[in-house]
Amino acid sequence: MSARPFDAKQFVRDYQDETAKLTDAYGYNPAQEIDSCGVGLVVALDGKRRRDVVAAGIDALKAVWHRGAVDADGKTGDGAGIHVEIPQDFFKEYVRASSGELPQVGRLAVGMVFLPRTDLGAQERCRTIVETEILRFGHTILGWRQVPVDISSIGAKANETRPEIEQILIGRGDAKLDNREFEKQLYILRRRMEKAAIAENIAEFYVCSLSCRSVVYKGMFLAEHLSAFYPDLLDERFVSRFAIFHQRYSTNT
Repeated sequence: MSARPFDAKQFVRDYQDETAKLTDAYGYNPAQEIDSCGVGLVVALDGKRRRDVVAAGIDALKAVWHRGAVDADGKTGDGAGIHVEIPQDFFKEYVRASSGELPQVGRLAVGMVFLPRTDLGAQERCRTIVETEILRFGHTILGWRQVPVDISSIGAKANETRPEIEQILIGRGDAKLDNREFEKQLYILRRRMEKAAIAENIAEFYVCSLSCRSVVYKGMFLAEHLSAFYPDLLDERFVSRFAIFHQRYSTNT
């Protein structure tokens, strides 16, 4: 049995009908739609990794730009980002060139790491913390990757506090370790790294994501500048079955 094609107009009509019902029942007040982040999900219903899923996620993020504030410089925002699957072919090519190894799907983990940009000593201590914890759990360090960025797309205030953005590539050490347990260990690793940095009084260390499944790209820019700041996201090999996007609405800054 073939799936019924998606009818966008019918979807809008159904949404409006349900919204009207909730409004009449005092379960929804459209006047209160002014105080939250803009979030959403794009997913491949057939379960296949595709480039257009990532592209649609980027476009959808641009559509909710109004959920966040814009600084007087016109380029610094509350923050925006996207969460996608690890594009295996994209990272494997880098791993092959840097270490000569080629992990199987699920055995490669990627950490998106923000490091102190101006304090090179603290920056190196952070790398040592990351590597020490990875090796402590018996996993393999496949290399560090400096994430390409275009700083011309961000505002002056965002650039003043911009971190050094790098990715740590990790190979699963134990072949018998399943993906679920590997993911669990990566979460524990992330927490240990963060605590170690705090113990050394390094304030500008942050692990955005550390996973064998997904990776997060984000920053204090406008939603429309996400893919301009991170050229990785424009690469045709950057594919995913889902894209979760987020336009931050800051209530405390």
